[in-house]
Amino acid sequence: MVKAVVGEEGRLSLVEERLAKSGTMVEIGLVIGKLSQVLDRGFVFDLVATPSNDAGQPPCSLVGNNDDRNKNKNKKSNNPSSSSSSSLVIDVDWVAEHARQVSRMMVGGIKVIGVYLWAPEAAFKNSTLLLSQTIKGVAGAAPLSNYGSDERLLLHICYSPRRWTCRSCSLASNITSSSLRPCDFKMGRVLNSLQAFKCIYKFDIRLPVFSEKNSDVNTLNDILRDGISIHAKELNSAIAMVDGDLVDVNEDVPCTSDDLHEVELLLPFVKDGSMEASSQNEVVGILVFCGTICTYSYLSAKEPVSQAVADIKEDITMGLRSRLDIISDEAERETAAASGDGSQSNSEMSNAKSLYTFFLKPASKEIILPFPRRVFIPWLAGLFVCDYLLPRETFEAVREHFKEMLSMEIPEDASVMEPEKEPSNPTSRSFWDVAASSYRASDGALNESNSRYGDVKAGANKLPTSVNVKGMLSVFVLLIAVIFGSLLFARNSS
Repeated sequence: MVKAVVGEEGRLSLVEERLAKSGTMVEIGLVIGKLSQVLDRGFVFDLVATPSNDAGQPPCSLVGNNDDRNKNKNKKSNNPSSSSSSSLVIDVDWVAEHARQVSRMMVGGIKVIGVYLWAPEAAFKNSTLLLSQTIKGVAGAAPLSNYGSDERLLLHICYSPRRWTCRSCSLASNITSSSLRPCDFKMGRVLNSLQAFKCIYKFDIRLPVFSEKNSDVNTLNDILRDGISIHAKELNSAIAMVDGDLVDVNEDVPCTSDDLHEVELLLPFVKDGSMEASSQNEVVGILVFCGTICTYSYLSAKEPVSQAVADIKEDITMGLRSRLDIISDEAERETAAASGDGSQSNSEMSNAKSLYTFFLKPASKEIILPFPRRVFIPWLAGLFVCDYLLPRETFEAVREHFKEMLSMEIPEDASVMEPEKEPSNPTSRSFWDVAASSYRASDGALNESNSRYGDVKAGANKLPTSVNVKGMLSVFVLLIAVIFGSLLFARNSS
């Protein structure tokens, strides 16, 4: 339960000044920050205004009497009964969609934790139920799965009289007008006390693709989503090392150093149940999802180091799901554009849909699909936020997205980091990789490519049988060489 909330004074003061000068009657947006279950506190880093929807309509507006802001200037023309009749109209779905997209741009430990409102006191009081429903929509679009919290914040900035109030909204029960509970709110210095953690995580997920008659899940999207969920469970049990020291998740040890902390995750040895099949005839291919993820996490003062590790694990999983959602959304847009054009045949339409509804069938070649890569942009007080670039996109797409979603202009000289960019030097491969790729080359298949960001590769089911024969032959030759060498060594010793 959140008992107190501290807002970053420097950022919130700028927001209040902007709103006061804008002359707007009402504005709604997202609260960015942290909710600490350990400290029973909320930390507000920034407020991000929700932009107009696709039709150009504002996400929030006033209905009824709109003269509350001027009532002190013209008291005679306003009466209390008419001024208290104003209420809000909120595009709940659009605010939730804004929260969904902004949550993708946050890194570990930084979340969309609520909604803020700039509106008259009367309109606020007359719209508490609608505001609670808006918060519930935002919570559904940007969940806080790693915090075990069912609360979100509602910040109200009233301009007549000018004051800030904060309320906590519980989502555990049915949303009513009494779901909002007051909590203490003050401004202070929050960002300068954050501790930064960085993790470079390499993953290699291999999933069998079953034949249509043996599986109801046969689209690329569904197979990957299930694979990510399975990997997330394994990741939660990973052992973490911070700056070379093992982290005990049962100890609440705070972090005292101000330097950037390096985190390494060690996955346990587990039996890969997803690779088991009753017979080879049930499997039509293997889906290989591999790459490298870079993630950051930020820890508030007095929070334990184990919380930063939990945030990093969650950010890895959410990052994989976000990339999958991005290419799915892109495929849907391309399919909708192609169907609206009407110039394509049914076969061409099927190809346009292949990225989203991609049925894996036996094939002689690998199919390689590069996932979006993550780029990091400086945000506030040394903190980073991120975005994802599709292979054919340029950095200008990131600039436009930041301006639309975060109302943020990226400077031309900004030090943008691309730690997941594909390396120029090829990586080394083992003997077995070379043997397998040599067979694929002789069979007319594509050679394996390596990527620093997620690659999805699908191969045919006829590969394992032939590779097994050649593999056994290689092992047999290797064993003969070892035995022969041992005999020579024993003979020379005697």
